[in-house]
This record gives sequence, C-alpha cells and structure tokens, in this order.
Amino acid sequence: MSVSSVGQFVAYGWNFVFNHEVSPLRNIPDVATRHYVLQALGFMWALAFSAAIGSYTFFAASIIGHTFLIAAAAITAATYTAATVKPDLFKAAKARRAGGERE
Repeated sequence: MSVSSVGQFVAYGWNFVFNHEVSPLRNIPDVATRHYVLQALGFMWALAFSAAIGSYTFFAASIIGHTFLIAAAAITAATYTAATVKPDLFKAAKARRAGGERE
C-alpha cells in the first residue's frame, strides 16, 4: 500500500465517521437531529475510551473497559444502520410550530 493510498484510506475513514454528509447519518432529514445523534455517539465513544484506557492496570477493569468499547461499536453500527434503513426514526415526534408552540 503506497503512502497516498494510506492517506486516502484514513481520509475516507475520517469522513465516514465524522462528516454528516458522507456517513449513514446523511439519511436523517433534520440537520439538528443529525448533529445531536453525532454528538451523542461522540460522547459515548469518549466515555468508552476513558473507561478502557483508565482500566488497563487491572484485568477485571480491563474486561469492563473492553465491554464498553464493544458496546460502543455495536451502538454506532446500529445507529448508522437505522439512519440508512429508517431515517424517519430520528424525526422529532412533537416539533415546534413556526410560532414556537408545540402541536
């Protein structure tokens, strides 16, 4: 693999995860909801890595940390799949009207 192809691979991976116009989250019609979902996934991954990195000194804690990482990967995959297959799941049920009142 040449340097340019590795760079392209990294750029593709970065865009797939962090660019809402490239990732499966692009199927969520509301940009605010899309942003919220991406922020929630980011927060979840930050917690998962914090738990995993902080627990490498003890074996039992390491197992718990790995469980968090595996769960974070599964939740991310499920969210991306849901955004691709059923983007309507992410629509707000009770959105505000133009005047600011709820329906």
